[in-house]
Amino acid sequence: MASDPLRLIFAGTPEFAATHLRALLTSHHRVVAAYTQPDRPAGRGKKLQASPVKEVAAAAGIPVFQPASLRHAEAQAELAALGADVMVVVAYGLILPQPVLDAPRLGCINVHASLLPRWRGAAPIQRAIEAGDPATGITIMQMDAGLDTGAMLARESLRIAPGTSAGMLHDQLADIGPPLLLQVLDDLPAYRISATAQDEAGASYARKIEKSEAALDWQREAPELARAVAAFNPFPVCFGILGGERVRVLEAHAETVEAGNRASPGTVLSADREGILVACGEGALRIRQLQLAGARALPVADVLNARDALFAPGSRFAPVAAPESS
Repeated sequence: MASDPLRLIFAGTPEFAATHLRALLTSHHRVVAAYTQPDRPAGRGKKLQASPVKEVAAAAGIPVFQPASLRHAEAQAELAALGADVMVVVAYGLILPQPVLDAPRLGCINVHASLLPRWRGAAPIQRAIEAGDPATGITIMQMDAGLDTGAMLARESLRIAPGTSAGMLHDQLADIGPPLLLQVLDDLPAYRISATAQDEAGASYARKIEKSEAALDWQREAPELARAVAAFNPFPVCFGILGGERVRVLEAHAETVEAGNRASPGTVLSADREGILVACGEGALRIRQLQLAGARALPVADVLNARDALFAPGSRFAPVAAPESS
């Protein structure tokens, strides 16, 4: 039996958040306002583009608020005046000061894409894949002033299958997040009573993804590079420089190499329909899908039909440049 409908403020920005907003709009709860980040320049023309959350809210006739910050008294008063029971936060991207956390009658709850306390922070999906975690999931938590440190209301785990990219895992988590959120909202007082504190001993931080991390360092072990390729697909996409050309790598897996076939890291060992095998610090990376400048992403077999000379065995990817000293 469903609980009484709640007056909700929704705060989020990317498509992952928009998926949860769509679910709320089909529920018996009432979304009275949506908060999202200001429109940002995007595309070649750098035109201002609305966030996915803004687009969903506007289409549903929900008032949209886009403050650059929630630290100012005016913005806090505006939010408090909405008289919400709960504020639902999903990948919003702005810090919620204590007056905002306290404004809704039942506080603020967050949908986080990891099994907290592991991978608090901005990039939990990518960091879980990069680290080789066997599983991740969704955590619904009661927000406090810390960074993803609040008491946990509910969790649901999800196995990370080998080769799962960040894009694939994003979609899988977007499937299990909304039903879990609705389950919690439908009996929120009971979930609040049984909330579980996070174990700080198991906490880890998922720092923001930097584009510089996508450069493939062939000195590393092949399994590490394979995980990086999966973690950084679809953004920022791992790459190497071969023959002066940028080669973006979208799919790859690690292989062992017999002692007699070892070569300097970055050396192309073979190139055929099965993939391009590149020597690493330990083992080799077999590239299965790539993208050259000005072209679309293709299976290796299709690329070799036109550019086999670029990947001739013995050719070598350029080493990663050393970071500049500060």
